[in-house]
Amino acid sequence: MAATLTELVARFGGELVGDGAQAVSQVAPLDRATPDEIGFVSQGKYLTQLADTRAGAVILPADARDATDLPRILTPNPYLYFARVSALLNPPPRPPAGIHAAASVAPDAEIAADASIAAGAVVGSGAYIGARTVVGPNCVVGEHVRIGVDCLLHANVTLYHHCEVGDRAILHSGCVIGSDGFGFAPNEGRWEKIPQIGRVLIGSDVEIGACTTIDRGALEDTVVEEGVKLDNLIQVAHNVVIGAHTVIAACTGIAGSAKIGRHCTIGGAAMIIGHIEIADNTRISTNTLITKSLPKAGTYTSAPPFTEHEVWQKNAVHMRNLDKLVNRVKQLEKRLNELESKS
Repeated sequence: MAATLTELVARFGGELVGDGAQAVSQVAPLDRATPDEIGFVSQGKYLTQLADTRAGAVILPADARDATDLPRILTPNPYLYFARVSALLNPPPRPPAGIHAAASVAPDAEIAADASIAAGAVVGSGAYIGARTVVGPNCVVGEHVRIGVDCLLHANVTLYHHCEVGDRAILHSGCVIGSDGFGFAPNEGRWEKIPQIGRVLIGSDVEIGACTTIDRGALEDTVVEEGVKLDNLIQVAHNVVIGAHTVIAACTGIAGSAKIGRHCTIGGAAMIIGHIEIADNTRISTNTLITKSLPKAGTYTSAPPFTEHEVWQKNAVHMRNLDKLVNRVKQLEKRLNELESKS
């Protein structure tokens, strides 16, 4: 599809400068944009790229009004505006409504008339799938699962029994919702399985990346609140609570019963141990290990920079002796204080 700048401003706001009849059919980076595409600049250091761009129009910060003669839209948040234009010009493909002949749907499942169930999908007894929701090929929707309206399940998503998903959620291929939590009781040198009888409750406007796993609760529910965005390959253990609008990058692991606040940002490959609480608006850097509760919002980082292997080995030896070194320093400080008091 295409849209004129006048149409974009009418839909998304912003201030139009230049020819509002300029039409754009796609978004693109400035260095590769063509005359029927729109680019953007969100930081002043990139304004120099405007001199060479072939874009038909650009989205700029409000204070960059005179940075180019191209037709332009001025907005306080060019990156967000660009994202909205991209979503408008690139609507996701939507399969036709209805249940494919190669899908398997339990007779008592409730499927909205305008929902779409693809070939190979399995929908269990008592399941509910809301209006305009798309269930992709080979998805498994377990017994008594509830999925809201306007959701998108890409191919090969698995929702175990009794889990719930709110409205407008996106679940990417291979993610597993409601698998058993890691619960075992020791019994004379063996492990005996503890039934995981909770659910996974996912709020509205949540997006879950490919191959991410969210375990069901052992007794209580695992909860992912509204607006949460989870990247690919994340492990969320049983009874975890993730607060609204928190974002978590790939390869993060969250152990059981951890409670993560709202509006948190967690970098890739972070590790969060179980039974701790993290305050709202906390930022955790990539590769950081969180071993205790963080009651105060802030930015937390623990990842040491990499070094040559030989240097790392030497530093590791020193790390093992840190406790001894601290005790020696304390003894020296004590002796020094004693000498100063006598002098």
